[in-house]
Amino acid sequence: MGTQTEVVFAELLAELGEQQRRLVGLLSGPGDEKSLLEAHKWLLTILQVATDTQVWADPAHPRFVEIVGPYKKWGGDNADAFYCYSPVDPARTYEVMVKRGDAVYLSLTVYGGPDDGHYSERIVGSLNDRQAPPDANGFIRMILSPDDPGDGTPWIRLEPDAVAIITRDYLADPIHDTRATWSITAADSPTTYREDDAALARRFRAALTWVRDQSAMVPLAMGEPNSVDPPYPVPTATFGWAAGDAAYAMGSYLLDDDQVLLLRGRSPECAFWNLCLWNPFLHTYNYDYERVTINGAQVHYEEDGSWEIAISPTDPGHPNWVSTAGHRQGRIWFRWFLPVETPERPEFEVVAVADLR
Repeated sequence: MGTQTEVVFAELLAELGEQQRRLVGLLSGPGDEKSLLEAHKWLLTILQVATDTQVWADPAHPRFVEIVGPYKKWGGDNADAFYCYSPVDPARTYEVMVKRGDAVYLSLTVYGGPDDGHYSERIVGSLNDRQAPPDANGFIRMILSPDDPGDGTPWIRLEPDAVAIITRDYLADPIHDTRATWSITAADSPTTYREDDAALARRFRAALTWVRDQSAMVPLAMGEPNSVDPPYPVPTATFGWAAGDAAYAMGSYLLDDDQVLLLRGRSPECAFWNLCLWNPFLHTYNYDYERVTINGAQVHYEEDGSWEIAISPTDPGHPNWVSTAGHRQGRIWFRWFLPVETPERPEFEVVAVADLR
């Protein structure tokens, strides 16, 4: 009859084929060519993340693994940030060490929920570099455990549903700055491990669930074109692996080759902010070639501290130009970490590129 793992593995392969056929059917219309191509990369990324977080991850001997990056685009990635994942067992004690490097903001968040591949349901606890500042050598030490260590070390209580850790570190200059480095150690880890069919089948089943859940979220509707919704404040509740100390705003663009969308606004004092362009799979365009995202350290500001960002297919000669990279339509995403207040809604206007030259 074969192993349980063989059966689930075959289901996983079949699910990928079914999702590929679904996306081809949805994105075969005019204007969707680029999204259709990117859908195939997205499917492989989701499988890769499912494998890293559900199949290989081991809470008894944890490791931080990168879950977004230039070749892992999904779930709202951006060019300025590095995100890592580790599983946790709520009954264990973990020591986390991080060397800050040049990060302008970093945090560690513990999420709670089912341990079966479904997205997390809530934030169990979090610490950022303001709450747990680095020592004189740039290191931060954190303890994650069911019980307070009682020695003053920054600590997150692992409640019974704690299942995963996500780290975030943001750089103002992600090309030249030094990123943060994270490590995690579990107390009383076992010294041996033997593969078990039932246990591995359960892990592959979780990976299958992950692929199905992520696929159910995309493609994302484009919303009202050439506008930005009112920003919503730092949330009191989150879904999935969203950050717990950031405000966000979503928008959309739909532009001809000779048009530019101008966004005008003012950002409150915050640790970091940026704007990204996404396709329907919530991943950024290829930022190795063009500027498809821009952050607060890269923006050219007006004398009064406000800013104007120009989104268009071709360079309009604007210092804050963000390229659509050949995509006629897409999503706009703002984020502000640790803002002192909820940001104001940006103004928006479509004009001819020729009018800016």
